[in-house]
Amino acid sequence: MANVWSGVTIDCLDPERVARFWSALLGREPGASEQGWVYLGERGDPQPRLVFQPVSEPATGKVRIHLDVTVDDIEEAMATVLALGGRSTGERHDYDEGVVVVMADPENHEFCLVQYYRA
Repeated sequence: MANVWSGVTIDCLDPERVARFWSALLGREPGASEQGWVYLGERGDPQPRLVFQPVSEPATGKVRIHLDVTVDDIEEAMATVLALGGRSTGERHDYDEGVVVVMADPENHEFCLVQYYRA
């Protein structure tokens, strides 16, 4: 049997709030979920399912893994994140192939918006 990447689980104080942010940003609808948890997508979807798991303590320190979200227009995507309740970290990296901007969701989970200049 082959191993298959099926999802990413994000610990949250308020899974509903954080899932609403990601649902709106990625256009992924919630699926059937365990009580208190929120799943965006279903098992077997072409994209890995996002799982928002309730925890009782806030995150401390930098998380060593994050999501990259490819966008068509970095400025428009940044504005969308801010309008949805996220924030900019102020970190930006410009490369020959594109730009990466580090953002955070409403519970400060950092992620990158990535705009490639050519396919």
